[in-house]
Amino acid sequence: MAWLAGIWLQLQQASLSALLHYQLAVLLALGIIGLCLKQRRALSALWLALACLGWGVAGWQAHGMQAQQLDPELEGQTLLVTGVVQGLPQWSADGSRFEFLVEQALLPDGRAVRLPDRLSLGWSQEAVAGQCQACVQPGERWQLSLQLRRPHGYRNPFGFDLERWMWEQGLGATAQVRAQEGAMRLPDAGWLSPQHALDRARLHVREQIRTRWSAGDAEGQRAGNLLVALVVGDQAAIAQDDWTVFRLTGIAHLVSISGLHVTMFAWLAAALVGWGWRWTARRGWPCCLWLPAQHAAAIGACLLAAGYAWFSGWGVPAQRTVWMLAVVALLRCSGRQWPWHAVLGAAAVLVTALHPLALLQPGFWLSFVAVGVLFLTGDSAKSETPDNWWARLLAAVLAFGQQQLVVVLALTPLALLMFGQVSVVGILANAVAVPLVTVLVTPLAMLGMLWAPLWTLAGVILEWCWPGLVWMAAYPWAVYGTAMAPVWVGAIGIAGGALLCLRLPLWWRALGAVCLVPVLGWQAPAPPAGGFSLQAVDVGQGGAVLLRTARHSLLFDTGPAIGRHTDAGERILAPLLAAQGLQLDRIVLSHSDTDHVGGLLSLLASQPQARVSGVIEPDHPLQAQLTIQPCLAGQRWDWDGVQFEVLYPSAQDLAAGDWGNSTSCVLRVSNGQQTAMLMGDAEFVSEERLLQRYPPAQLRADVLLAGHHGSNSSTSTAWLQAVQPHWTLIQHGYRNRYGHPHAEVLQRLQQQGSSVVRSDVCGAASWNSWQAEVDCERVKEAHFWSHRLP
Repeated sequence: MAWLAGIWLQLQQASLSALLHYQLAVLLALGIIGLCLKQRRALSALWLALACLGWGVAGWQAHGMQAQQLDPELEGQTLLVTGVVQGLPQWSADGSRFEFLVEQALLPDGRAVRLPDRLSLGWSQEAVAGQCQACVQPGERWQLSLQLRRPHGYRNPFGFDLERWMWEQGLGATAQVRAQEGAMRLPDAGWLSPQHALDRARLHVREQIRTRWSAGDAEGQRAGNLLVALVVGDQAAIAQDDWTVFRLTGIAHLVSISGLHVTMFAWLAAALVGWGWRWTARRGWPCCLWLPAQHAAAIGACLLAAGYAWFSGWGVPAQRTVWMLAVVALLRCSGRQWPWHAVLGAAAVLVTALHPLALLQPGFWLSFVAVGVLFLTGDSAKSETPDNWWARLLAAVLAFGQQQLVVVLALTPLALLMFGQVSVVGILANAVAVPLVTVLVTPLAMLGMLWAPLWTLAGVILEWCWPGLVWMAAYPWAVYGTAMAPVWVGAIGIAGGALLCLRLPLWWRALGAVCLVPVLGWQAPAPPAGGFSLQAVDVGQGGAVLLRTARHSLLFDTGPAIGRHTDAGERILAPLLAAQGLQLDRIVLSHSDTDHVGGLLSLLASQPQARVSGVIEPDHPLQAQLTIQPCLAGQRWDWDGVQFEVLYPSAQDLAAGDWGNSTSCVLRVSNGQQTAMLMGDAEFVSEERLLQRYPPAQLRADVLLAGHHGSNSSTSTAWLQAVQPHWTLIQHGYRNRYGHPHAEVLQRLQQQGSSVVRSDVCGAASWNSWQAEVDCERVKEAHFWSHRLP
């Protein structure tokens, strides 16, 4: 625990300390630990030294990774990069995405520059004529024209941290291949490295499975994609709707190469190796004299499990399990009998020593807590084995059911703390799916590499299970969700779950049930009566602003589409609202551009009760799919002492057929003391009309959402002089192709004395009417791996 505390402390740092500090901390800690172990006393000094050692080791590793980040001066420059394709490329109709191991990088003038060792590249198929040039394979050498950019993701409360994920993966930059400027295939090296040979084998297996199932219907293709995920660890082809079913039924862990798969594989391998070792003894070979069968089974299981994890992509969850198995195998072979908590602690130390950021992954805590609770609640007394095989089967089923119940009780508070929801039907779904997938489907899928018809059998089993999963996921009560509680509330809930699981008197278990109440019913703090909050969500090149009063909430715009298969509503807004426990009363669409309405339909799937209004053309496809009330000047309503008023456009503006940016809906929100003005994509013509139609006092605002993402076609000097905003929020994408925000707009805002809050610098910007400041998510949750802009 001292070691983990030291690593956790280092992971909270906004910036890294000097490398020398970490090196000195490691050397000092090792010296103190050596003295404490030699004298067998001063345990408090030993704890401090272990914490210092964890802090130093994590910081030392972080410095090594920081050296692999892209130099900011090279960002946006066109470079000629030579390297080798690495890992498992993702092929699709749009092109491909793959990792690239850099060998050389040149500027246009021929000067060599240093780049991160590994890059994440995308190659658009539209840029390639004729054959699928973008379908690169592992081990191929290419010379590519690239414009690199540093990892930069959306930064919102409770959201996915792309920058941390890329840091964990060792990817120092991203780029899109500029095929029109030349992409040259170079001769391969005379031999493939073991890693590239493995990646090509994985690619061959993946394509074999896909080919076998590609001619089938949608259910068959789904089964093929699931088999690919189970065999080679490639989950990219699984549809988002299928992931939703897995999440609602609580079996998403079965679709990835998780600790459960590796453990079951190791268990089967141990049984097979142990049987084979004893068989050699019966044949007269002296194997058991050289190495006992139990030790051979432990070593063989560990090595084969490591091979399975390596073939499936060597993901962090699989690595975590392999290291835990290695600790157990080492202890068994050395003849030591450590208590279960010491084994668990040793595995945690080994995992975090190799991957300090694993401490921040939900899977780390879920797996270690689950194993710990099973050990803690297990029956240490050896019961007699029934002679009747029916009785043995019944006892095994009852034991499995008891373990499932214990794990659910223990992990429910932890899941609510980390995800804000827990699957109610998960107990039933896991009771069927865990033995079916781990004992039957996964072994068949792996053996299919030796005899392909077994893939068909495994796929048929998955097809047979799918209707039952869809049926369970369809129930309204399939998932229980609540607002994500703070850490201290979650800690109380986890303690309550532990008390319920342990073999304790009834009144202790009753106390555990009471401890679960706060985390099960947590409500996110709401604005006070008469106050309102504004949150400009980081959705990239698009708009989405969340407004809350004491009992109501409104979303102004729903963000852009993100690629062809997802959008901001699904990826950003729905999880954000769920994490805060919010049900929208109204959605206002400023106008019909995709970067403002792209996430609407996905969001309505999780917020069907929300009323929709906006400036949407009568012939727009959205009008045929749902009822949209017009957004017209003069509309007013009052929520909890806060007035909402639409200032623009008027019915005459729309009757003139003037649709688009010039008729974007303009919304004014005020409680009489503080005011916010939301402009959508309103441009100069809209601002001029507003100046003509309203007195200056009605246009004053403390917070202004700049029109059209900071384009020079909006936010005129006259408009700024009338509004006099203290803060101006600009929502735009990082290094977007439009150049937003334009320098002229920033200059006008500076001359006006308005504080500019940009989404690429700030992330999600939060402002409360009762506080005189804007909180930036990138500042509030700054870490050493975060991308910082000047």
